[in-house]
Amino acid sequence: MTAHTYAYRDPILTLNNVSISFNGEKVLRDINAQVLDVTRPNMSQGQVVGFYGRSGIGKSVLCRIMAGLIAPSTGTVEVGLAQQPVEPGLVGFVQQRYPLFDHRTLHDNLLVAAQRKHAPADARQHVDTYLERFGLAPHRRKYPALLSGGQRQRAAIAQQLLCSDHLILLDEPFSGLDVAMIDEVKKIIVEVTTMDELNTVIIVSHDIVTTTALADRLWLLGYEHDAAGALVPGATISPQHQYNLAEMGLAWHENVEAEPEFAQFVEHIKQEIRGS
Repeated sequence: MTAHTYAYRDPILTLNNVSISFNGEKVLRDINAQVLDVTRPNMSQGQVVGFYGRSGIGKSVLCRIMAGLIAPSTGTVEVGLAQQPVEPGLVGFVQQRYPLFDHRTLHDNLLVAAQRKHAPADARQHVDTYLERFGLAPHRRKYPALLSGGQRQRAAIAQQLLCSDHLILLDEPFSGLDVAMIDEVKKIIVEVTTMDELNTVIIVSHDIVTTTALADRLWLLGYEHDAAGALVPGATISPQHQYNLAEMGLAWHENVEAEPEFAQFVEHIKQEIRGS
């Protein structure tokens, strides 16, 4: 496949030697990853980056660390062009159930989020803009119980964009969705990344095919073995499990899933997961 022309600029997210233990048991160990601002000629191109791993390996824990909701035992997480230490609110965190306030309308749910970052008048203007951009304006007076699953997810992503700075973290966004709904979510993610040059969507998932089809960088969580073959406690990201899909020519192609190179790469990832 033909690789698109691209270049990298400043870091947007940096994980530096992140480790965490619970009750003396190491869950994540020495995780290093850096998301850089990727640019493409004559277009606004944000990022989609993926973190893979088998169930129970610690993906959700890593999610909460990147969102600033859990402090790592050691290491640091820095976000934004200023590369400041992460804290709650700097990274939008969209959980699987798309939580919204049940007693507030869609408009008022988004307004609560916007007012965390903007003055009242500006907040209302931003809410109106996002309702239009996400195709939600006709539903502005509805309560969450009356929204479809797709509308709820659009609302949850808009909510986080309104109160966070460019970084949006999606925890298992494709879990339990049918094929039509997965296609809808993929369109949302692409739309978010092209809204602003710095917009970055971080997908933490075990859905290899869908995440790979969207991403330009991937990291695979797995376990390592010592020289004697014993399992080293704590999942990590080995150097060979860091993938630049833009460099491989697999990024930013419509219907990339139909390409043989894509199928070969997905099979490689599956084999790596089986052996990790």
